[in-house]
Amino acid sequence: MSALADLGLPISASSDAPTLFQHEIRRDGRMVAVLCARSTAAGVTVESEVYPLNQPPGTGAVSRPFVFTTLDQARRFADEALQAFEYLNCSIS
Repeated sequence: MSALADLGLPISASSDAPTLFQHEIRRDGRMVAVLCARSTAAGVTVESEVYPLNQPPGTGAVSRPFVFTTLDQARRFADEALQAFEYLNCSIS
């Protein structure tokens, strides 16, 4: 089961699609984002769930899928996003 489902968050790609990778991003112990990549008929979809820090904890996430034709493209996208979160003093798991 994915981190998104474990957190009770909606997943727009089919939940029975294989999970290729997933990352939880936290800042000061608070969840700020989740990235989860799944294999789909269109290629690879990276699901993002972002929790704005200017909202109270428990407020709904902003979710958005990003569709890529290859796993390599999806990984490069996720790697750049993760690097940006690291610059913002977030921890990645």
